[in-house]
Amino acid sequence: MFGSMEEIKSKLTTQNYLVNDRVAIAVFLAVKLRKPLLIEGPAGVGKTELAKALSGAMNTELIRLQCYEGLDESKALFEWNYQKQLLRIQANHLTDKSWEETKANIFSEEFFLARPLLKAIQAKDPVVLLVDELDKSDEEFESFLLEALSDYQVSIPELGTVKARSIPVVIMTSNNYRDFSDALKRRCIHLYIDYPSFDRELAIVRIKVPGINEVLAQKLVGFVQSLRKMALKKAPSISETLDWARTLVILGVDTLDEELVMNTLNLLLKYQQDIKKAEERIGGLVP
Repeated sequence: MFGSMEEIKSKLTTQNYLVNDRVAIAVFLAVKLRKPLLIEGPAGVGKTELAKALSGAMNTELIRLQCYEGLDESKALFEWNYQKQLLRIQANHLTDKSWEETKANIFSEEFFLARPLLKAIQAKDPVVLLVDELDKSDEEFESFLLEALSDYQVSIPELGTVKARSIPVVIMTSNNYRDFSDALKRRCIHLYIDYPSFDRELAIVRIKVPGINEVLAQKLVGFVQSLRKMALKKAPSISETLDWARTLVILGVDTLDEELVMNTLNLLLKYQQDIKKAEERIGGLVP
């Protein structure tokens, strides 16, 4: 799949995703050792994008399981096609078939709808399974996921044990909403992605916003980096940096000034209290 760490870096770069050695090593080991990669860090630093880029680099399908409070194993594994089951029940009723015959028929694979986790396990070829924002799920779901990914098989009462046809590359992300169990961390390769340095963020802007004025790119990245040093409720993410950069390109500007920044701060900061803090220091922040 990947012959070396350098090959991973090269292929991810072709997907417009820049990685350093630490990230490349973590991805390489996750693929080679067939262990889940648990990526933690602030929102918007590229955790989900790494899974998407890896899927593109591997030329394989990305299957995404979005986590939320109340998610349970049935919603992650499968559901029954109730409408189709109802139609079959009605049809069997018209032909005077017994309930035992009907029940045996409607709980079969014909009426089975696989959800993300089961889709990844049943895939003929290896896929990238993204378990996004795992920290938003309950501890019970975390335990279930740990068991399922340990053996790459799940038990479904009506169908029995379903074993993986191929081992997926599993990437789990977390915005540090809650801590995970030691058992989960022990079975995963752990990676923390933080906000990028000035040079790295500048390189990202150059790749993602082609044609941007170099002076403008340097100034806007410098401004964003200064904002992140403030005590804000929500610091601007990389995706918000890119949104701001694209906006400034659309506006046709080639440098920053205080008035322009004041009028576009809402693209970087999502809380009014943060905007007010930035406005009070705008003179010292604009490069």
